[in-house]
Amino acid sequence: MGEKEMFSLVEVTNSHSRKEFLEFPVRLYKNEPNWIRPIDNDIENIFNPLKNRHHDHGESIRWILKNYSGETIGRIAAFYDSTLYSPVEIPAGGIGFFECINDRQAAFMLFETAKKWLECRNLEAMDGPVNFGVRDNFWGCLVEGFHEPLHNMPYNFPYYKDLFESFGFKNYFNQYTYRAEIQGCGKIHPLIRRSAERVLKNPDYKFKLLQKGDISFARDFKTIYNKTWENFSGTDEITDNDAILLLKKLEPILDNRLVIFGYYKDEPIAFFVMIPDIGQLTKKFNGKWNLWNKLLFVWNLKISCKVDRVIGRIFGVVPEHQGKGVEGALVITFENEILKPGFPPYKSLELNWIGDFNPVMMKMSQLIGGSIYKTHVTYRYLFDQTKEFHRAPVVNTIPHPKKTEHDAHPLTANV
Repeated sequence: MGEKEMFSLVEVTNSHSRKEFLEFPVRLYKNEPNWIRPIDNDIENIFNPLKNRHHDHGESIRWILKNYSGETIGRIAAFYDSTLYSPVEIPAGGIGFFECINDRQAAFMLFETAKKWLECRNLEAMDGPVNFGVRDNFWGCLVEGFHEPLHNMPYNFPYYKDLFESFGFKNYFNQYTYRAEIQGCGKIHPLIRRSAERVLKNPDYKFKLLQKGDISFARDFKTIYNKTWENFSGTDEITDNDAILLLKKLEPILDNRLVIFGYYKDEPIAFFVMIPDIGQLTKKFNGKWNLWNKLLFVWNLKISCKVDRVIGRIFGVVPEHQGKGVEGALVITFENEILKPGFPPYKSLELNWIGDFNPVMMKMSQLIGGSIYKTHVTYRYLFDQTKEFHRAPVVNTIPHPKKTEHDAHPLTANV
């Protein structure tokens, strides 16, 4: 029986195929206790041009793969955004939301289908598994640390690594999740702690917790963000309105003890934005965001305090204050606030999405007491296999990093 007879591809174009795209992983991981089903709308909005601005300069497509009995055995999406690479870079599209049984022939058919679709759109490579949007969601193939995933981060079977690599994908970069215990932590490296304590004793430096509803923090966020990431390729300046919308979007889940701003002579210079890992709550929702689940969510987050894990979302220090102890001062301020009596305790902090192309932040994560807990890989496949493959170039090795081919996403470059 030939491949075409064994398998059939179905493009996701209607409500039935969309439902099957969402439901297949539920069956695939039914015996895997650490897998968490994402909220269906979080995935569907990615492929909705009205919800995802990346469609303004690109396209997306999805398929499901069926066997000869009509059972779904795999799925994949392909997409590209022409604004995410410059004329001097390799125009690379992306594949994501890949799920498949442990069958190379089935997986290769999905990969090959996505490859042909991207080639027809003049792309020269494909990265995967990635997201058609920000990197801190649905990005990377888990290869080490098969622990419960953070909210909207991938969890997959160990055999996925073999499926990607046997097809010809190569490791473009690793993305690490560092974990630190919060209770009784005090594990900051003595050198970092000493420099941080000098900063905390200096009256020119001040550190404040976010006050909800105070839009001055949004303006400060914009100032710090634009200064910190102005020299990274693939990032644009944000406006006051962008920053206000971001904080408003996060506000329903924010704990103000988890958002810390740093100032020097009243000028904003640093922030550390953390959020509760709401995946600990949504894992029980079976992908649905209905009224009952919304009520449960609010109760468990705000009243019962069922979340005990924190996600490091974004950590930024303006270049002229990097390496002076500000980073450690942010962490010590967080320690002092989070361990105050009378508040529900968080147990662990996971610094999510630290690329191996950013050795400065890898080192900093270690110095503040973190150790690698999970490793995801972003793979790249060159359509012209005669071309020399290059891993993602290193960034952030000097105070003012030059722009590089690598798209250092603002939500991950300094976290």
